[in-house]
Amino acid sequence: MLSCRPVRALAAVLLAALPVALLPASAAPAADRTVRGGRLDWGIKSSFQSYVTGPIAQGSWGIQGGAATVGGEQFRFHSATGSYDPDSGAFSAAFSGGVHFVGHRKADGTHELDLTISRPTVRISGGRGTLYADMASRSRTTGRLTASAQVPLATLALSGVTMKGGGSPVTLNSVPAKLTSEGAGAFAGYYPAGTALDPVSLSADVVQPAAHPSDSAGAPSGRSGKPGEGKPSDRNPSGKAVKDHPAGAIRDAAVDWGVRRTYREYVTGSVARGKWTLSGGAQDGGALFRFPRGRGTYDERKQTLDAHFAGTVRFTGTGLDVRLTGLAVRVRDGEGTLSAAGKPVATFSARQLIARNGLIALADAPTKLTAGGAELFGSMYRPGTAMDPVSLSVAVDSEAALPALPDLGSTPSPAPAAERKSGHPVAANTAARSAAGRTGTYAGLGAGVIAVAALVFLAVRRRRGGQR
Repeated sequence: MLSCRPVRALAAVLLAALPVALLPASAAPAADRTVRGGRLDWGIKSSFQSYVTGPIAQGSWGIQGGAATVGGEQFRFHSATGSYDPDSGAFSAAFSGGVHFVGHRKADGTHELDLTISRPTVRISGGRGTLYADMASRSRTTGRLTASAQVPLATLALSGVTMKGGGSPVTLNSVPAKLTSEGAGAFAGYYPAGTALDPVSLSADVVQPAAHPSDSAGAPSGRSGKPGEGKPSDRNPSGKAVKDHPAGAIRDAAVDWGVRRTYREYVTGSVARGKWTLSGGAQDGGALFRFPRGRGTYDERKQTLDAHFAGTVRFTGTGLDVRLTGLAVRVRDGEGTLSAAGKPVATFSARQLIARNGLIALADAPTKLTAGGAELFGSMYRPGTAMDPVSLSVAVDSEAALPALPDLGSTPSPAPAAERKSGHPVAANTAARSAAGRTGTYAGLGAGVIAVAALVFLAVRRRRGGQR
């Protein structure tokens, strides 16, 4: 007679393993993930924008550092960097770009209202969220302009938002924000602490650390155009010092120009109902267009530069067809001229074109429209009209790398309609979907164990029946 003990033992082991099989497989803590690429959309306070540009302050605002506009009242900050812990939900993302507000112009040319908000950073931990920012403001009492780095500007209401377990991208939509006491002071006292600010929305890509081994050593060098790359360095990848070239051929160059913010909004607005298309290597950086592959010559001693660039941007719409192509930059006697198809379009100041580590960098130089530029844009603007600033990057050494374009990250999925209508903050974090997937895995595993145990039990019953 055969013994049933081995079968019984196997059944006991399988049944004992069942509770363990039903536990989440992620018992071991997951490594922090790197945040790389993304955008933050925030109007700061729409009523403040209206006040600045209204009949009382008679001021204006301008975007800096690659920031863009979204719709009529939101600013878009870019190139998120930071970290995310899917186990605890801790999240930190710093964004680039800024907004400068001025108003109440005084007789000496300065402004009583002078406020810059830049580099917003969102930090979330333990269910609490805070938005920090670099702040520069002029005191309304002393007139002194002071600057502070990473001021805790606003608290974020995250009730009901779960940040744990996520994938990529991590997104938050319409999160209510309130001014902090520190933020009220940095805001030059225009609003008291607790004032409701515009809601905050963000999207940030997260990647496993193993996917980017260079993260621990900082941004990699090179010219791939990827986020975080392209920053000039004192040394090239071989470890040799980079030498400056005072004169000679340009190795590579790019010119970044957004034309004019209001023009872009007009093209895509309800009147023109148009769009822009890029070809020939031109790139869209959100608030600007990049014309790459510059070639030409540069002389540091004479402070002269001649370069032509690839790429075409075409604006089309109702009664509209404008091409920006064949861009070229010419610098003489401290003044630069931006041309398109051989015709001067805009002028800008270009003093002190000095190559450092093989790279000449001219950032956010104010531009004015020429007569030829006014003709190109169908006389919508008069000659001398202020256009968007222009940035010029010129590599005169083969090891120098051009700055990267703003990185807006992946396009986030829109929030479900029911959630959008609720008016509450929506976490479109892929954590929920990831957790659901793991639950299905655990249920499947548990069902498998139960099935095996049932088969063993039936085998025991049959064997016993045969022995009677």
